[in-house]
Amino acid sequence: MAGEYAKPLPRITPVEAPFWEAAKKHELRVQRCLDCGNIWYPPSEGCSKCLSSRYEWWKLSGKGKIWSWVVFHQRYFPSFAEEIPYNVISVQLAEGPLMTGNIVGIKNQDIRCDLPVEAVFEDVTPEITLIKFKPAI
Repeated sequence: MAGEYAKPLPRITPVEAPFWEAAKKHELRVQRCLDCGNIWYPPSEGCSKCLSSRYEWWKLSGKGKIWSWVVFHQRYFPSFAEEIPYNVISVQLAEGPLMTGNIVGIKNQDIRCDLPVEAVFEDVTPEITLIKFKPAI
């Protein structure tokens, strides 16, 4: 399976490892500051609000709304050729942070701002599970 997935995969740093380990369990977790309660994504070594380095990995609902999107008609990677046109969305998660991904289960022309979505998980290799979104029912 690992050799079959041809699209670009994340290069996981030690700071990001807990995020990707949670994704493998089909959980969406982000960092939450133990001092001020700020929640942030993408992962970093400290809170962007109070600069504390004390945090926990907090489980999110996976729910949110589309904040913005784009539909790509140009092939930038050969492995995406069969999916053109494909979408990339920015989701405002219910708990606050913005997250970028793809939306599945909807036609590109039906994507709109404020569309309610929820996280879904795609196991693409034994090591990597990608987080995507689908319209919320």
